[in-house]
Amino acid sequence: MKMLTIYKRELKSYFLSPLAYVLVGFLLLISGYFFATFVLSTQYALMSPVFGNMVFVFMFVSPILTMRLISEEMKNGTDQLLMTSPLRITDMVLGKYFAALTVYTLSLVVSLIYPLYLKIYSTPDFGPILTGYIGTFLMGAAFIAIGIFASSLTENQLIAGVIGFSILLLFWIVSWLGDVFQGTAKNIVDNISLLQRFTNFQNGVLSLNDVVFYLSVIIFFVFVTIMVVDKRRWS
Repeated sequence: MKMLTIYKRELKSYFLSPLAYVLVGFLLLISGYFFATFVLSTQYALMSPVFGNMVFVFMFVSPILTMRLISEEMKNGTDQLLMTSPLRITDMVLGKYFAALTVYTLSLVVSLIYPLYLKIYSTPDFGPILTGYIGTFLMGAAFIAIGIFASSLTENQLIAGVIGFSILLLFWIVSWLGDVFQGTAKNIVDNISLLQRFTNFQNGVLSLNDVVFYLSVIIFFVFVTIMVVDKRRWS
């Protein structure tokens, strides 16, 4: 499968450079600090604050993780080779997306040591922990989809990172606006808010609407990325 070839290549490039190790290590270091601080200071066997902090930190990390995915191909001119090869644009974009998602998923897998610690020393409620991990995964997957879209807009990796972070920051600001508006405006803001829906997962609520919303965001930005890259093929 051609997508699998791209996926393996991108995943290999992540782990042959310090980037994946540094980003995963940084994310785990910060989340570990918040976990230890919260648990030791409150003596509560909860992880909901940790999930919130992990997502907030990943908002800064994800643009760095994704900024080179397509912009590097454009800068080196290898995107033209890929576009003129039998490889489909969809395979290329999805292969790169899933490689970045795998790196992020690895950090979540390693972080399972936190609920394991809670299990050993207390009796945590694993319902909110499970939904929290699902929400954290979906939020991170949406961040990566937005990041790869930003990477398709320019051959400059730094600019791609700034664009990706700006889009994520805009979504974050929209979440805050929910506290400003009232009535219909508040409902609209809450419905398009990544953060508001994530709060439901933190609180142990697993809603099909929230899952579909995140999947829709992911599919939308991946689809738009494919369209942007495909348009460049014919330009």
